[in-house]
Amino acid sequence: MTRPPEKQPGSRDATSTDAMLEVRDLVVRYGRIEALHGISLTVAPGELVTLLGANGAGKSTTMRALSGLLTPAHGRILFEGRDITHMPAHIRVKEGIVQVPEGRRVFPGMTVQENLDMGCHGRKFPNKTAYRETLDYVFDLFPRLAERRKQAGGTMSGGEQQMLAIGRALMARPKLLLLDEPSMGLAPMVIQQIFGIIAKIHDEGTTTLLVEQNAQQALSRSDRGYVLETGDVTVTGEGRTLLGDPAIRAAYLGVA
Repeated sequence: MTRPPEKQPGSRDATSTDAMLEVRDLVVRYGRIEALHGISLTVAPGELVTLLGANGAGKSTTMRALSGLLTPAHGRILFEGRDITHMPAHIRVKEGIVQVPEGRRVFPGMTVQENLDMGCHGRKFPNKTAYRETLDYVFDLFPRLAERRKQAGGTMSGGEQQMLAIGRALMARPKLLLLDEPSMGLAPMVIQQIFGIIAKIHDEGTTTLLVEQNAQQALSRSDRGYVLETGDVTVTGEGRTLLGDPAIRAAYLGVA
């Protein structure tokens, strides 16, 4: 576990050459309010990395900047070595960066099948077989979605909607999956199920950046983690190492 060093102009993370995603000194402002104060992080291919923090720490702001919904005031975002800092959000999706937003945001009037099809909108499958294989992959992960493919998304439970939101993102076959607070508002049993699926997606090789407040579930499954506090990365380390940090256990698990 390490505390981030002081930023040096032009500094480069030691793992940046191997990173799928690299964030360098990212600053994001809402008017005069600076939400991110120059954060840096990396995600290597195949990793599951957690960004942990309390409400208002800047986690969702980070995700919105990565997905192209917010424009940074300063800093750079590199994806597979390319600078995408000012790339539009819809182009980032085509490049392989797909976000599951906080609050799920399924299309309530559309069926499960229609929601899933929206996930691959703009993605060109080489043939119908490739589309069917992708759909079967999602249904294998989420059998309940297969059972309810004709049901309106808005009539499903919170846990089912979270499954649908993740399934919709996976229809785009992302290179980098961004998960924003997937456990929010869910019952403990459902949270356990959702994180089990996230672990399976990771085991199958999908690179994932996870934003979470549930430290136990997130860090126990993560390769690495970053702790974000009021717009700054304050601690980094391997997932289980962070989970054993007394300060983090006190802050996020209520364990003195």
